Amino acid sequence: METIKSFLNNNGIKRFIIFGIIVLALYLLRSMINLILITFIFSFLMDRLVKLVLSRFKLNRKLTVITLYMGIIGLLSIGIIKYLPLIVSEISQLFKQVESFYTQKHDNIVITYIVQMLETNEITKYLEQGFAFLLQYFSDISHIAVQVLLSLILSLFFLLEKPKLIEFTLKFKHSKIADFYNEIEYFGSKFVQTFGKVIEAQFVIATVNCILTTLALWIMDFPQLMGLSILIFLLGLIPVAGVIISLVPLCTIAYSLGGFIQVFYIVLVIMVIHAIEAYILNPKLMSSKTDLPVFYTFIVLIFSEHFFGVWGLIVGIPVFVFMLDVLEVKSNPPKIQ
Repeated sequence: METIKSFLNNNGIKRFIIFGIIVLALYLLRSMINLILITFIFSFLMDRLVKLVLSRFKLNRKLTVITLYMGIIGLLSIGIIKYLPLIVSEISQLFKQVESFYTQKHDNIVITYIVQMLETNEITKYLEQGFAFLLQYFSDISHIAVQVLLSLILSLFFLLEKPKLIEFTLKFKHSKIADFYNEIEYFGSKFVQTFGKVIEAQFVIATVNCILTTLALWIMDFPQLMGLSILIFLLGLIPVAGVIISLVPLCTIAYSLGGFIQVFYIVLVIMVIHAIEAYILNPKLMSSKTDLPVFYTFIVLIFSEHFFGVWGLIVGIPVFVFMLDVLEVKSNPPKIQ
């Protein structure tokens, strides 16, 4: 009995058991995972925005939170009412254009070889899933609108009552479940420091990539610009693989518009933008611990997509970085000679 008690009191074992309970709870709540993730992302990003505004201007915190949320809700309302039908139409046309290109026969040997290579490596399958994901979410507006609305409300109340919530939650530190609370606090702080910051960096990088690429596409007179910009933004949230996948529809449309010379131009534009991301944005936004080898990045993305679908492509890397941090995998291990 004493052996079992001392075994369970071991900090490492206790932490492992509590982590297992958290994972089991999330598995049981898997039907609500969209709401949980969207709420966390909204809360984290809006909290960072509130802190940024308050650091520049001496304003009332609650008034700042309410004003920012009113601005976000206003922009979402305008986007849904005015631009949603146009976006759905453009994405549908874009999908049909790409699908028709890959289904028709081509006289050009190079194009035929590329199409066969894409089919062999199942890249078109991922592209099709991405289009289906977009169409499903933009078409089924009632379902996604409810989730976004609930997430906005939850994150709004979280930020409005953040000091009071922290004060109330600290009471558990001296309760009968203090051990459980301490481990939750440990995992929570690690989660915010890794997952939250990586997600924030991915959103900033995706936004910059979207703006620069859309500007370049506008100069090159690409059609369905709004649909393409939404696609580029969402694919930009996927580290490394997003850039490669986005080349498929962009190169397809570029070839239809102006042949290989237009394809060369679009590849050059993407390379320049990717270089800006790799050498300017990533070092400033990402910590050294997130500097994963490309091989690891692809392995994580493949497994996370298999188990969690499209969400896995977006949150797979942040979750993996969080796990590395929990396991205390050092960012600068000894170099192999």
